[in-house]
Amino acid sequence: MRIRTRVLLGLAAAVSLLARAAASHELGTLRTYVTFRRDGRYEVEVYVDREHLPPRFAESAEAPRLPIEGLRSDPADRVSRILSEVVNASKVSFDGRVVVPRVEWKQPDAAAAELVLRMTGEIPSGAKAFSWGNSLKLGTYLLTIRSEGKEPERAWMEGGEESRPFPLEASVVPPSRGQVVRQYLLLGYTHILPKGTDHILFVLGIFLLSTRLKPVLLQVTAFTVAHTITLALTIYGIVSLRPAIVEPLIALSIVYVAIENVATSELKPWRIALVFGFGLLHGMGFAGVLSQLGLPRSEFLTGLLCFNAGVELGQLTVILAAFLLVGLPFRRKPWYRSRIVIPLSLAIAATGLYWAIQRIRG
Repeated sequence: MRIRTRVLLGLAAAVSLLARAAASHELGTLRTYVTFRRDGRYEVEVYVDREHLPPRFAESAEAPRLPIEGLRSDPADRVSRILSEVVNASKVSFDGRVVVPRVEWKQPDAAAAELVLRMTGEIPSGAKAFSWGNSLKLGTYLLTIRSEGKEPERAWMEGGEESRPFPLEASVVPPSRGQVVRQYLLLGYTHILPKGTDHILFVLGIFLLSTRLKPVLLQVTAFTVAHTITLALTIYGIVSLRPAIVEPLIALSIVYVAIENVATSELKPWRIALVFGFGLLHGMGFAGVLSQLGLPRSEFLTGLLCFNAGVELGQLTVILAAFLLVGLPFRRKPWYRSRIVIPLSLAIAATGLYWAIQRIRG
């Protein structure tokens, strides 16, 4: 009899422990999914199973500390109180610093058994780690961390605790401003040297017109101002022209500048205006390349300006090299125009014409 009693007491204790374990490890009351995207944005989705919430949960909830889009804040409405309580208990952190997300009620259905709250924002530039916290003590819940292109990472969270720092994939973290400056300066420069053969020939065509530096600088300034304008306007979507039109016209601009070098040896007033017009075309070409490369959302303007600055440095390098290799040693020679300017200009014109025909044919 005593043995049976002990067995029964043992079973009762075991059942009690299991019940406590089940209560303290309630699964499904909260589920949290964190997604990091390659465009530099994050998304936190909190699923709340309202059927498993304690009966008096959020009965005295305060107004949400952040506005919840899609939800009419009403203290008398239970859904409003539940979502307000979840928002007020949630904390999104990068490298230990709390950030303020945009919050929305993802599924505005008051009758739904599961409520979904979404928090979104931009990953801070150069961030190393992410942490999630929720101060609601509703048992154990699953936290899933996902980065685009990577396998998800999962962790069981105890309600009321903050997660450990999760290292961020480099592919989803926006670069810092210093990184953007270096990267886009280099991209702009290499688009001219060594990749931008058509732009190099156009700049050389500008250089060959005169033996004096001032006419070259006037043309380069006009060209720079023009392509800066259309580069910005095209990137911002204000101006648009198909590459099938832009690329042949860029090639024909090379032909024109080179032929005019043969026809005249002096800078005419219309030449600067034409170079400005050609600069508008070349700016659209630069924009096409930059659109393919992409610009960081967090440092869009910095990337745009640095790419353009890199292009300018590339052009100035071409002019400096031409001046040192050709202009400085030969520009005062009586045969400079007949032996250097005209043959080189004709070669540039022939190349530009070949490219134009090739690009028109597609």
